[in-house]
Amino acid sequence: MTSFSGVYPYLVSPVTDGGQIDKPVLTALVEHLINSGVHGLTPLGSTGEFAYLNAEQRTEIVKTVVEAARGRVPVIAGVAATTIQDAVAQTARYAALGVDGILAILEAYFPVPDQGVEDYFRAIATAAGKLPVVLYTNPQFQRSDLSLPVIERLSLVENINYIKDASTNTGRLLSIIERTQGRMQVFAASAHIPACVMLIGGVGWMAGPACIVPKQSLALYEAAKQGDWKKAMELQRPLWRINEIFAKYSIAGCIKAALQLQGFAVGDPLAPQVPLNEAAYDEIAEVLRSVGAL
Repeated sequence: MTSFSGVYPYLVSPVTDGGQIDKPVLTALVEHLINSGVHGLTPLGSTGEFAYLNAEQRTEIVKTVVEAARGRVPVIAGVAATTIQDAVAQTARYAALGVDGILAILEAYFPVPDQGVEDYFRAIATAAGKLPVVLYTNPQFQRSDLSLPVIERLSLVENINYIKDASTNTGRLLSIIERTQGRMQVFAASAHIPACVMLIGGVGWMAGPACIVPKQSLALYEAAKQGDWKKAMELQRPLWRINEIFAKYSIAGCIKAALQLQGFAVGDPLAPQVPLNEAAYDEIAEVLRSVGAL
């Protein structure tokens, strides 16, 4: 079974005005990120706007990324659904396309009790077969989150080997690490907390900002991996500005704007999200310049 660690950018989803996936732009972004040294790629994460894409578009994105990666780095595809049936179908579809792992996300309109949450992720793990599964938990956006008891029980499933926790709560992360006793490795989220997560035992991070600051993210990862915490924090602190700008503007819109400033014609965030204005672009450009990304 493939082992995952390091920096895994959440990829944006470039879509044309006609609703088609812009394969040349997505392929160019994949090539750029691999050449920058990232350890893997994650299409259909939050930054990928999965909630705004239909099944055909999602499939085309995964297919494009797998083909563009050409086996050079692992591809972990996001599976997100409100029903177990749909989640299982997505998992099977992406597995057939040749992904290396599944990022499992629970969408919910009505709250789902612990048993339902656990059943959902167990079903994805079963459908994934031998592919590793990464649990994704983000209390800020999810109607139903994974509780610590559910995470502990799911860590006993053979191929549920990882969790990406976007709560930014290091106490919760420590609880996960202690409860799972090495059965489940932890990935950090975003640009402001990786050094802390690496310090307490994390193995890397999956996050949208790595799309726009891949080299800075890799430098931070290497410093943390080597235990050079002084250098890691010197690299970590400036990246907080990336998170500040995301907090001000929408995540997908902000990353797409940053990528356009860097020369990738990824388009605007998908409607009904609203494109950023010129002032926002100027502010994002200034932040990118401050961290050496423009």
